[in-house]
This record gives sequence, structure tokens and C-alpha cells, in this order.
Amino acid sequence: MFGAVWYMVLSDPWMTAPGVARDADGKPLNSSNPRPYILSAILAIVVAGMMRHVLAASGLTSIPSGAIAGFGIGAFLIVPWMMMNNEIAGKPFQLTVINGGYAVIGCTLMGAVLMLF
Repeated sequence: MFGAVWYMVLSDPWMTAPGVARDADGKPLNSSNPRPYILSAILAIVVAGMMRHVLAASGLTSIPSGAIAGFGIGAFLIVPWMMMNNEIAGKPFQLTVINGGYAVIGCTLMGAVLMLF
């Protein structure tokens, strides 16, 4: 849910930064392709599964500790890797900010939610 809201709010700068091809209505040309949405859902589950393993192995049990760990995973593992890939590919820094913000906030929320169960 968070990702849907994040990218709806930031859709224009997110599509502009990497030069996503759009149709006459301003939607991405591949917006009818279900693959990115299916893969996003599957990969979010993969990330949650690994985060659950890391949180359990670390002995974390509280919602705040899960949120802090999630923040760290997003900010210090995912974003640096994302930035390296974007820099090497010559992508605009704005793309790293938008996608990185999603990763940090998303992992923070994911860590907190995982501690609920």
C-alpha cells in the first residue's frame, strides 16, 4: 500500500528522471503490462522474508526495534547499492532520492509490521 501511494504522489518526477516513455495520457507505455506489478509483489515478500530472518536472528522483539532495523536496512544496505547502480548507469540523482526514499520508509514500515507477528 505504501508503495502505491508513494509512486502515485511522485509519479511525474519519477517518470521524468529516467526518461520513462509515456503515452498521450502521460501513463508509462508499459502500464498495461502486469509483470512489473507481479514482480514487485513477489519481491516485496522476498525482502520481508529476509528481513524477518535478520530481525529474528538479531533477537529483536519490539516494534520500535524492528522499525529502526528496517530503517538501517533501507538506508545503509539498499540505498547505497541503488545509488551505485544509478550512478554507473548515468541515471539522475533524483531517481535515487525517489526510489531510495521508498526503500528507507518501506523497510522501516516493514520492520515495524514484522514485529507485530
